[in-house]
Amino acid sequence: MEEDLLRVSRTCAVPLAELEWRFTASGGPGGQHANRSNTRAELRFDIARSPSLGPVQRARLLARLGPVVRVVVDDERSQLRNRDIAVQRLRERLAEALRVQPTRRPTTPTAGARRRRLATKRRRGELKQGRRPPEPDEP
Repeated sequence: MEEDLLRVSRTCAVPLAELEWRFTASGGPGGQHANRSNTRAELRFDIARSPSLGPVQRARLLARLGPVVRVVVDDERSQLRNRDIAVQRLRERLAEALRVQPTRRPTTPTAGARRRRLATKRRRGELKQGRRPPEPDEP
């Protein structure tokens, strides 16, 4: 049963039956092999109609990726390798879209950090002061 699932994260798994495949001839050089074999893989996943997603997951994916995710791969000469790459890329895109960014809370600098910052500024000023030419003595 586990082989029939695309495991995206700990809480999200998509049945492979929900994925739509389409294979076409890959363009570019390759001679007769490229002209005769359908090695280009196109993978589609319909987020809006997927029964395996929860309401929160669906809302997050729809907001970030849209109603349908489409991955096209023609990197390799083998259809099987292109299929594997397409599944991996789909998994990465879905996982990235499901990732929740933690809210950043601004913090105030600690007393020690303030002290170190001022000491560094003071040392810098003294160093620059030492580079100045000496002031002429008044007669």
